[in-house]
Amino acid sequence: MKFDGKLGVQQRVLPSYRVPFFDLLAGHCADGMSLFAGQARPVEMIAGGTTQVARHVEARNLHLFGGAFYLCYQKNFIQWLHETNPDALIVEANPRYLATPAAVSWMHARGRKVIGWGLGAPKPNGFWKRFVGQFDAMLAYSQRGADEYAALGFPREKIFVAHNSVSPAPEKPDDRPLTVHRATILFVGRLQARKRIDSLLRACAELETNPRLLIVGDGPERAALELLAKEIYPSAEFVGAKHGAELTPYFQQADLFVLPGTGGLAVQEAMSYGLPVIVAKGDGTQDDLVREGNGWQIQPENYDALVSTMKNALSDIARLRRMGAESFRIVSEEINIQKMAEAFVRALNATTLS
Repeated sequence: MKFDGKLGVQQRVLPSYRVPFFDLLAGHCADGMSLFAGQARPVEMIAGGTTQVARHVEARNLHLFGGAFYLCYQKNFIQWLHETNPDALIVEANPRYLATPAAVSWMHARGRKVIGWGLGAPKPNGFWKRFVGQFDAMLAYSQRGADEYAALGFPREKIFVAHNSVSPAPEKPDDRPLTVHRATILFVGRLQARKRIDSLLRACAELETNPRLLIVGDGPERAALELLAKEIYPSAEFVGAKHGAELTPYFQQADLFVLPGTGGLAVQEAMSYGLPVIVAKGDGTQDDLVREGNGWQIQPENYDALVSTMKNALSDIARLRRMGAESFRIVSEEINIQKMAEAFVRALNATTLS
């Protein structure tokens, strides 16, 4: 499946976890792909990446204000369009990025299409309706996001779901034993307050089965969490930040992956190792990943739900193995970067040929 032209893609920043997808997408473009992305603010601590197939052009990001008032203006957006001259453009559908409307106008003045790519719309109002109305099509991270764009009146036939993914289709993991003496729970991610690792420590302390708890990652909350663990769950193991192949032995040792707070790109990676998952409900991207057959979604900040769900999960190891097998099937057959790239190409072809 190919897009018969040159593609331009705008991003605020280029995180390392997106590089494999963009290089894969570039390989689907007959005349190549140019990626326009700048630098994050230091406080965000986003690890940048380097593309091999896509041509990355540095955006000059001007960061304005902060918190709920954050805005970003990419100074050289139009210059990049002039130099790249793409046949189609995909942009982040985020109204905080102030240069986007001018870029859309530039493309439309030349009879070319622009596709917005985003999580969805937080609420159906006039502002969001006008914002998404400038695009020729929408790419949504999830079915929930697609439904939110449709609720704004955006035509359903112009909305495409490209399930958010950061991993390729995996190879089949090794089979795990049907019985265990002591189950292992795994958390992988940045150690920050919104991840609710404190709740995970407290929940483990309430479990009579005394599971092994592996916490992989680093961040501003690590010292405080290690102190808390000494008080309430001293057997918890903090192994620090691990990346790439370094993560493999931890996923292989685990019986259950738990993400008690918001965010978390490691969920899909855990599933690729045949792990069932417990995750807090978030922005909709996990709705498509985590289903009754392979895990549990709980309300964020609901500690009692976390404890009861962990008890339920660990009460039947044979069921956990079946759910892990379903996790693997989902990321192998339905949600991976190959499927995501194919969805982008379908949207491009449907939009530019209409």
